[in-house]
Amino acid sequence: MTKYGLRARVITLTIAPTLIIGILLSAYFIKNRYQELEQQLSVAGQAIIEPLAIASEIGLSNESRENVRRLIGHTHRQHSQYIRSIAVFSDQNDLFVTSNYHRNLDLMAIPDGDSLPDRLEISRLQDTLLLRAPIRAIGGFNNNLTQDQTIGYITMEMDLSTVKLKQYQEIISAAVVLILGVILSGFFAYRLLLDVETPITQMINMIDRIRRGHLDVRIEGKLLGELDTLKNGINAMAISLSEYHLEMQQSIDQATSDLRETLEQLEIQNVELDIAKKNAQEAARVKSEFLANMSHELRTPLNGVIGFTRQMLKTQLSSSQQDYLQTIEKSANNLLTIINDILDFSKLEAGKLLLENIPFDFEDSLEEVMRLLAPMAHEKGLELDLRIDPRIPAGVIGDPLRIQQVLTNLIGNATKFTERGHIRISVELKQQRDEQLELQFVIRDSGIGISERQQAQLFQAFRQADASISRRYGGTGLGLVITQNLVNQMGGDIGFSSRLHQGSTFWFTLSLLKTDLPLVQPVDSEALAGQSLLLVESDIESRQLMSERLSQFGLSIRSVDTLPEQSEPVSCVLICVDASDVPSPDTLIAQATHAESFSDKVIFCLPTTELALSEHLLSSGVNSCLAKPLSVRKLVELLQGEQQAPDVLPPAVETHTNKLPMTVMAVDDNPANLKLITALLKERVTHVVTAHDGKHAVDRARSQRFDLILMDIQMPEMDGVTACKEIRKSPLNHQTPVIAVTAHAMTGERERLLDEGMDDYLTKPIEEHILEQVLHHWTHPHTGDIQPSSPLIKTNNVGSSLSIDWSLAMKQASGKEALAKEMLQMLVRSFDEVEEKVNNALDGDNIELWPIIHKLHGSCAYSGVPKLKGLCYELETQFKQGDDNDDVEPELCELLDEMNNIREQSPHYL
Repeated sequence: MTKYGLRARVITLTIAPTLIIGILLSAYFIKNRYQELEQQLSVAGQAIIEPLAIASEIGLSNESRENVRRLIGHTHRQHSQYIRSIAVFSDQNDLFVTSNYHRNLDLMAIPDGDSLPDRLEISRLQDTLLLRAPIRAIGGFNNNLTQDQTIGYITMEMDLSTVKLKQYQEIISAAVVLILGVILSGFFAYRLLLDVETPITQMINMIDRIRRGHLDVRIEGKLLGELDTLKNGINAMAISLSEYHLEMQQSIDQATSDLRETLEQLEIQNVELDIAKKNAQEAARVKSEFLANMSHELRTPLNGVIGFTRQMLKTQLSSSQQDYLQTIEKSANNLLTIINDILDFSKLEAGKLLLENIPFDFEDSLEEVMRLLAPMAHEKGLELDLRIDPRIPAGVIGDPLRIQQVLTNLIGNATKFTERGHIRISVELKQQRDEQLELQFVIRDSGIGISERQQAQLFQAFRQADASISRRYGGTGLGLVITQNLVNQMGGDIGFSSRLHQGSTFWFTLSLLKTDLPLVQPVDSEALAGQSLLLVESDIESRQLMSERLSQFGLSIRSVDTLPEQSEPVSCVLICVDASDVPSPDTLIAQATHAESFSDKVIFCLPTTELALSEHLLSSGVNSCLAKPLSVRKLVELLQGEQQAPDVLPPAVETHTNKLPMTVMAVDDNPANLKLITALLKERVTHVVTAHDGKHAVDRARSQRFDLILMDIQMPEMDGVTACKEIRKSPLNHQTPVIAVTAHAMTGERERLLDEGMDDYLTKPIEEHILEQVLHHWTHPHTGDIQPSSPLIKTNNVGSSLSIDWSLAMKQASGKEALAKEMLQMLVRSFDEVEEKVNNALDGDNIELWPIIHKLHGSCAYSGVPKLKGLCYELETQFKQGDDNDDVEPELCELLDEMNNIREQSPHYL
């Protein structure tokens, strides 16, 4: 709706122009008239004063005041309506004569110091007009005066009140004319409203009635011009609406009848859909329950197989026994991989797979995948080659586990479908923007290839390229689906190209972040300066690849396809053996003997399947044997002289000598699992108590205090959750930490168990390093919620933090204990230099501490020392703000104390 109606608009648009134009014209003409009257008065005054000036010359020259007074008096009386006063002044600016008394003669006189006027001057003062004219001497009347000499001046004051009076008269006349114009415009506006508003109001009322359903109303009478056309249109519209309404009513009646029939059918379908929905929900529940049960039932026996295999590998074994046990472990891990694939697929379908974002060593992570898949490739006589773009930094941030999973799936598929030839993996840096790295991974094989029909269904779940009953290659058909989803979830793309019988190329891209923090001990390339290496590799691509990687460390590389008959002396000879054509031991020994004629060090790079051959060569005097694909770090360590000659029978693995003085109860209904958990715990704690079910565990908890309880979840009669709640009721173990040990690995299982009252969570099969993390965590708790049940389990005061947080160190090292220990050792070794400079600064030396504190801060990032890291951050911030060494003296003393604490505590973890 508009703010103003038609009436207001018509009146405004009719009267407003008249009013505005009238005001503008009146103002214009009044102003012009006033200026014109004032100009006329000025002209009249000029016509009066100039003759007076000429006539007053004789009287002023002869000093005849009476003659001049009569002259100006007569003039004043003739024009008294305009003239207020006339005065004559001598050349000395003295009053000579005036027409009447003036109270302010100074106003008519020229100010002192000003010269006499030489021409007519007109000035306006408020409501008066002041005219001054010079009186000049005319030659002949007075012989003492020169011609045209100014002998005085005459001043005349004229009244402007008459002009203003006429101006007021003009204003009143204009106002009267304006009012008459407005009245006339109002009359015309009123007539216009009568001719327009009344018909329009009638039309509005009729339209409103039509809107309310009165379709039989019509507008009657004859209207003016377009209004009559509008009336006819509205009447025609009313007729059409009446006809449409009738048709619509008939259609509604028909549609209502059809709708009744449709609603009856929909009601039947809704009942059927509701039944189908309940069936689908039940199927989903059964599926989830099946996955959980399958996970538990499969992981439970696998826990025993993998666990006891690893326990056996700790004992003294022959090479064959080690090989057999490693094969058993590998087969069990393959079965575990299939289980994890199914669970990962379930998580991906539900959108609940979470990605990590942690720093890791890029090359080490990729080489770990190559080491894992090398045996499968070498068994088929295939060569694995890895090329990493040298521009890619060593440290990156991302999810190393999922990247390894993607590579394992793709390389594993390439190995599975390749019978001869090679598998080459390359990683290229496509683009770098600041800290963002865009990498492309390419996996090429020389396998059987994929037909166009098979390519269409390659990334579909539970579908394989060859799904026939006679197919040669096994698998679940989930690997590529999981790979595609993982790559997409990490923000990358994946694709492939393939031709039948000519091999396949799979590629995917990822975006990772660069980090400059140290992740592993860097290779000291300075120690290799001046050394030369003769590389013997039959495959030209592998030879070029290895030459590129080794030349980055300052080595002088000479590569050949076969061992030459003669050669210049070199520091080392590296002989690579083809996996598809392994020579006899005697041939290799002969090559080693020949190579020793021009080199002191001979190293063989053998396929991983040739363990016995490696032992034979080592026993024959060969310096060292490395596994393919070649680990550059291991080769550099050998060239630096850090290798150790292995025994034919490896010594038994040392068990833990420093056991934790604590009592732990292990609860499991599976005898094999209970035996394995007991064996793992006895290596790490002094006392282990077992319970074969939940009731037995509750009975033991009521009679004995424990420092920690490992509780299986799925047990007959009393499950682990119920047993945990019962144990909490006992006064002896009311606050004892209870760790859930379960084969269930479904999403949300951990959160559910923690909500049920468990303190932590372990999955089967149990990884030893994870078990150690749990034991360390609950012997060094991070909060004060758990009351100690032995002197070992200490609570921290509020606001304090651990000097060494081993669980944090393990997490920062991606679960690699050796790497975590190495990082802690490097940190402790750097303390001597820091302490020396800090002590010198405290003694008053002018030392800039910011660089060394910054370096120490970077070292703390991956060593599990949160308190020291916080102190370094605080000191670094204060130095950046301009504080000097004296300002941060308390923090520096605290830094020295904390480094001392870490040095004292570090032997317990190394």
